[in-house]
Amino acid sequence: MKLTGRSFLTLKDFTKEEIEYLLDLAAQLKERKKKGITGNTLKGKNIALIFEKPSTRTRCSFTIGCIDEGGHPEYLGKDDIQLGHKESVEDTARVLGRMFDGIEFRGFLQENVEKLARYSGVPVWNGLTDDYHPTQILADFLTLREQFGKLEGLKLVFCGDGRNNMANSLMIGCAKMGIHFVILAPKSLWPKNDLVELCKEYAKESSATISLTENIEEVKNADALYTDVWCSMGEEDKAKERMSLLRPYQVNAEMFAKTGKNSTILLHCLPAVKGNEVTEEIFEKYADVIFDEAENRMHTIKAVMVATLGELDEEGRIS
Repeated sequence: MKLTGRSFLTLKDFTKEEIEYLLDLAAQLKERKKKGITGNTLKGKNIALIFEKPSTRTRCSFTIGCIDEGGHPEYLGKDDIQLGHKESVEDTARVLGRMFDGIEFRGFLQENVEKLARYSGVPVWNGLTDDYHPTQILADFLTLREQFGKLEGLKLVFCGDGRNNMANSLMIGCAKMGIHFVILAPKSLWPKNDLVELCKEYAKESSATISLTENIEEVKNADALYTDVWCSMGEEDKAKERMSLLRPYQVNAEMFAKTGKNSTILLHCLPAVKGNEVTEEIFEKYADVIFDEAENRMHTIKAVMVATLGELDEEGRIS
C-alpha cells in the first residue's frame, strides 16, 4: 500500500485498510527501534514542526521519529513565525512548502491545518487541533492491539468531555475499525450530531456500534475505559463548571467494578489530572499500559511520516 504524498489531517480521510497499514508499519518500526535499528527513509528530508500549543509527547515523537529515519526536524513555536498574524496561513504555507518536505501542525483551528495542506504542496500532519487528534488515535489502537491482539469487536468507553477532540477522533477511528464505541458524558457535552451520524455510517461498514449515554452502567463489558482532562487547552475558564458536571464520570475503582471484567484496561492520552478525571489509585494500577500508549505516539507518528514522505518499496514497505 502506498500513501506517499498524502496529508494526515483526520481519520475521516483514511480507510480501515489504510489505518491497519499504518498500525502494521508502526509495529514494524517499534520492533526495529527496540533492536537499535534506525533507518534512512527520511534521509535528506527537512520537516517543519509548527506548535501553537505546547506539547511533550507530540513534539518529542515527531522529533525523534524524524531523526531516527535520517531526517531533519525544525521546531517553529508560536513566536518563531507569523502564521495567521502578520502573514496569512496561506502565504506561510506556500513559503514553508518551498523550503520543507513535510509540515506538522499542532494548534487551535482545524481550518489552519487544512490550509497548510492545501497551499504548501507537501504532506501535512495534524499533531492536534481543537477538533481532531488523529495521531493519538493510532497510538491508542496500537496499544489496544498489543493488549488484546485485535481491534474488531472490542468495546471502548470514553468517559468525560464527549465533545472534545479526543472523543471526536476516537469515535471516527472506532467506527472505521469495528470497535464498539460508547461516549459516557453529560448530554450537554455530547459531540455534534452531524459527526455522530457520519460515524454511524462508517460503523455500518465495520459492524461497529456507536452510542452516547449518561448512564454509568453502560461501562458493562468494556474492554477499555478511556478518559482525558476535563478542560482542554484554551478552556481553563470553564474549569469550575466542568468539574461539577463531570465529577460523576470520574474513572475510579467503582466504575471499573461495573465493567464486570478483570481484563478491562485504562487508556489516557496524558497529561492526567489525577483526582479529577481519574483517581491516582486507578491511574497507577494501569500506568504500564498508559505509558506504553505514550511511547506508541512515537512509533505511530514515525509510521505516518515514513508512509507519506519516506522512501519505501513499491508495496509501501521498508526495504
